This record gives sequence, C-alpha cells and structure tokens, in this order.
Amino acid sequence: MEYFLIAIKAVVGLSILNVWLVNSKSPSKWRGGDASTIKEEFALYGLPNWTVYLIGFCKVSLGILLLLSITFVQLVPYAALGLAFFLCGSILMHLKIKDSWYKSFPAAAFLSLCLLLFFLS
Repeated sequence: MEYFLIAIKAVVGLSILNVWLVNSKSPSKWRGGDASTIKEEFALYGLPNWTVYLIGFCKVSLGILLLLSITFVQLVPYAALGLAFFLCGSILMHLKIKDSWYKSFPAAAFLSLCLLLFFLS
C-alpha cells in the first residue's frame, strides 16, 4: 500500500508541475473551451489575469508539497486537501463555460486521488 500511495503522490505532483511549469503555453485537449494556453483558459473562465499567477503559485507549491510528502508524510493532508480545493475549482470552471465532461476528467481524477490520499493519511 505504501508504494501505491507514493505512486499517487508522484503522478499527481508531477502532473501539476507539468501543466503549470512545462506546458502552460502549449495547447492541450484538456484546456477549457478552445483555449491553447493557461492564460487564454482563465480569460474564458472570466477570471482576471492576476489569478493565473496566484492559482499557479498555489498549485505549484501544493504539487511540490505533495512530492515532498513522499519523504515527509506529515505534509500529506495539507498538500492533498489544498490540491483538492483547487481541483474542485477547476471542475467548476469547466462547468461554468459548459465544457464537455471529457475536459474535466483530469481534474476529477486528480481530485479523487487527492481525497484518497487525504483520507488515508
């Protein structure tokens, strides 16, 4: 079970870092509407430009905390619950612009994994 939880932390943490640090300016089939970058996606959601940086900072920080929780297990509940909060927001934004459920799949999957980590920590 321990290795399973480590794998979840690695997958979720690295995926968050990938989205926000590596592919933030790249198109993705998961982006809201027809946006090709994170900034365009947030504009479609009707959010001001500064929220990209605030939410990005929070998600990256929580992703790093989740990775650190592989060694420092006391960080798990904070990182997992924090990410769960932002992933709920991601799903709500997709619903707001009437995206197909398909586009919400990664957020819903990672939300489920974060909640699993939280409740098992």
